[in-house]
Amino acid sequence: QARLVESGGGLVQDGGSLRLSCKASGFYFRGNSMGWYRQAPGKQRELVATISSTGATNVADSVKGRFTISRDNVRSRLFLEMNSLKPEDAAVYFCHRENTDSWGQGTQVTVSS
Repeated sequence: QARLVESGGGLVQDGGSLRLSCKASGFYFRGNSMGWYRQAPGKQRELVATISSTGATNVADSVKGRFTISRDNVRSRLFLEMNSLKPEDAAVYFCHRENTDSWGQGTQVTVSS
């Protein structure tokens, strides 16, 4: 059974940085595309970034140049490096196994202005 567990969220000041991590288990991580999504209160869940099994990345325009998605296939981990955080980046961030209904429980990111 696929399982995704996020960590690394927290409170950070405007302009600060955070690194999110997602530990995957129960499936062949190396062979799957993975993604980070976020959902702010009252808003729909939106794509932040995805990374294919071969390492190709896709990053939303709203975070391009500030956020970097990466993966460690040996340790079955997905990462999201977030720099120059803005108040509008505040949301619950979710790890997702692409093309499936597997989601993590989410980790809260709060950015104070």
